[in-house]
Amino acid sequence: MIYRNVVSAVVRALAAETINSAGGCDFEPKVQTSKLGGEIIGKDAALLIDCMVHKVLHAQLAPRHWNALTAKYCTHKGRKVESIGRLVAVLRSPAPQLFTRKAVTAWAVPQIKGIKREAVKVAAPERREDTREPGQWGWRNNAALAAVDRANQASEERAVCRSSDMIVLADSNYDMTTWDNQGLTERTYRRWNQAIKGALEGWWMKR
Repeated sequence: MIYRNVVSAVVRALAAETINSAGGCDFEPKVQTSKLGGEIIGKDAALLIDCMVHKVLHAQLAPRHWNALTAKYCTHKGRKVESIGRLVAVLRSPAPQLFTRKAVTAWAVPQIKGIKREAVKVAAPERREDTREPGQWGWRNNAALAAVDRANQASEERAVCRSSDMIVLADSNYDMTTWDNQGLTERTYRRWNQAIKGALEGWWMKR
């Protein structure tokens, strides 16, 4: 079997692990015993090779390299999200934790043209004031704003969905100005993001 390129080999190997797990984690002996007197050919042979590539990669790569590959190319949502979390935990970055997590997620789940899911936003209510009794509406106004923030956060979470075999994020997840609440310059955010991407790309491209 000949893979078209390295990325194709990685994607197929990671997908084979998911198929293998669904089949009971013992695909290789099943294939071998099912072919009593003949050669393993066709789809069985291709899947067996993919499983072998997966086993070699997992055994030879350091954990951070393996997690980088899984986060970038795995089609299994759970494993992809798990690897993103592990990368965030070990990645050294001058950026705050929230920015780092958002940057790693955007790197692992790049924006795809033609697939769009928008989060529905709730507008903040007008503040109510009573000139006769100043401060009467203070806690009510704050509670209303907090409720709007919670509703918008929930909307953002619902906007993350699985379309076909892909995770699709809302467009707002790719806006770097939402990755940090310090209000710093775009130049700073770009520098942080480039440093994070450079580290992640280096972890798997140099292997």
